Amino acid sequence: MSTHEQFADDLALYALGALPGEECVALERHLGECASCRRELATLRGDTALLALSTGGPRPPLRSRQRLREAIAREPRSRVAPRSRPWWALVPVLAAGVLAVLAALFWTQNSSLRRQVAILNERTLRQQAELQRTREIVSTLTATNAMTVTLVAAKTPPQPQGKVMYMKDRGSLIFLASNIPPVPSQKAYELWLIPMKGAPMAAGMFKPDAHGSAMVLNPPLPAGMEAKAFAVTIEPESGSSTPTMPIVMVGGE
Repeated sequence: MSTHEQFADDLALYALGALPGEECVALERHLGECASCRRELATLRGDTALLALSTGGPRPPLRSRQRLREAIAREPRSRVAPRSRPWWALVPVLAAGVLAVLAALFWTQNSSLRRQVAILNERTLRQQAELQRTREIVSTLTATNAMTVTLVAAKTPPQPQGKVMYMKDRGSLIFLASNIPPVPSQKAYELWLIPMKGAPMAAGMFKPDAHGSAMVLNPPLPAGMEAKAFAVTIEPESGSSTPTMPIVMVGGE
């Protein structure tokens, strides 16, 4: 390819203003030396002006169009960066997550506290009941008007013995026994209150420990029941409605 043919292709791009920088400088230097190319450039510029006013016109050389496409392809293209959401736009989401976690923690702690309060209430009620029972025992033991009865058994020593402290106005009773022999299987001792009038009343079941000691504390007795005597018999573990003979121990005022 001759120098004129090469610049002839560049003239079309130069006339359109699309010739790259170094090639543009080389062409302008050549135009300063070549009158033929200057005339060709003037013709191309005239054709370009006519092309701007009509839909038809002279077609530039194929190589010029290819070089124009390559020049356009080499042009840098700016990329639009995706818009990032500002950090404060995430505040509501983070706040909602924190609130959900705090709500779960508070609910768990609240449930735990309710269980602890229930346990403490149950323990308090049990302690109050035990305290009330202790007060009643102390009151019976120290009452000056309590009826005190000693029960004995007509046997050889060590002789079984029991003591009853009974306050009829409250129906409060304490029974203490010693040297009590063990009972057969499925059997137990039963204490009886023998009133001034009427049938004997059951006053509690008991079994002696390894040392032969036993105790009955405040069995369910009606207040105001005047006692004539107390007795002990051997009954089934479930208790009896009437004493079963023989009487193991008995005593009265």
